[in-house]
Amino acid sequence: MIEVCPLSELGPGDAVRVGSDPPIAVFHTEDGQVFAIDDTCSHQDASLADGWLEGCAVECPLHTSRFDLRSGRVDAPPAKKPVRTHRVEVVDGVIRVEMSTAPPNLPPSMAPREVVGRS
Repeated sequence: MIEVCPLSELGPGDAVRVGSDPPIAVFHTEDGQVFAIDDTCSHQDASLADGWLEGCAVECPLHTSRFDLRSGRVDAPPAKKPVRTHRVEVVDGVIRVEMSTAPPNLPPSMAPREVVGRS
């Protein structure tokens, strides 16, 4: 598990970017819930931790795609693919995240490119 920060350092309505590979974003909602999703929008390379948090959704700061923090599902275009969610627990007042083992939905600009050989 990744130790993120003490819960007391992440106020309600705030988010923090964790420099894992790929990066994740941890959100503390206004009603006190804590969620973690992949930090990179699946549409284009933008940090979701820099987005706008409303309830259990975050809006991408670049093109306004919106993602549900509970499921990673896309609620508004232009993104079409969800982002991964990660398991979060708060132990002794510290936020910890267990990274998903599912492959991430990276935007096309960040996806690995297939190498085609020449003959």
